[in-house]
Amino acid sequence: MNETLTRTLSGLVYIILLVGATLISTESFLFLFGTFLVICTAEFCDLVNLKKTTPIILAIGGFILFAYFKTFNKTNDLLLAAATIFISIRLIFFLFSNKRQHIDKQSKYVYLIGYVILPIIILTKIPYVGIIFKPEILIGIFIIIWTNDTFAYLVGKSIGKTKLYEKISPKKTLEGFFGGLVFAILAGILIAIYYTKQPLYIWISLALITSIFGTLGDLIESKFKRIAGVKDSGKIMPGHGGILDRLDSIIFASPFIFLFYQILNYA
Repeated sequence: MNETLTRTLSGLVYIILLVGATLISTESFLFLFGTFLVICTAEFCDLVNLKKTTPIILAIGGFILFAYFKTFNKTNDLLLAAATIFISIRLIFFLFSNKRQHIDKQSKYVYLIGYVILPIIILTKIPYVGIIFKPEILIGIFIIIWTNDTFAYLVGKSIGKTKLYEKISPKKTLEGFFGGLVFAILAGILIAIYYTKQPLYIWISLALITSIFGTLGDLIESKFKRIAGVKDSGKIMPGHGGILDRLDSIIFASPFIFLFYQILNYA
């Protein structure tokens, strides 16, 4: 089968599955993202050469405790987000560090928890306004991510000349980054007006947060893959790689998006 067609069909199945499970019910939504978490954990373990049994037990236990049993405890949720952001900052330093690329076992677990497990748990909390599940919020954020990725690629390919961070991701360009950002903001405006009916400033802010931190998340995963000497995190999605390859942007952005919504609620 043609590679482009394979990639298109694989991506279409992924989108239908994600949007469908999110819209059908909270149970199907949680089941899908719980499955994503287990797969991403296994893929990350392969990237950093970590035995999978304990990490997968940690991932399942954490998801059941903090995502499946919805306590709506704001203090606990904020502590989870704060811990994740702390590790995210460490990951940003890791991204731009020129030190030797060996990652010790303790750091592997820290990165696993702060880059994969907690962000996906926090991602499942974003669609809730109080105790009401609003799937359009998460779907809107995914639309922004997909728009940003698509137009960053198209703009970068057509007019991109200035490398964004060549030693980690040679194909990404500064022009592509700003092109993706502009179209993500336009998508946010359309989502606010025609889909969520929320104020424009919320979705413009979400577009900025998602694009900036999503790009950092993608670069961080690229660094893990470069250290591991692989192109993709997995092979579950033909033409796309692994689930972590598809979620790297949104999971890194998730604690910052969650914190933004908490600030809105307290404002």
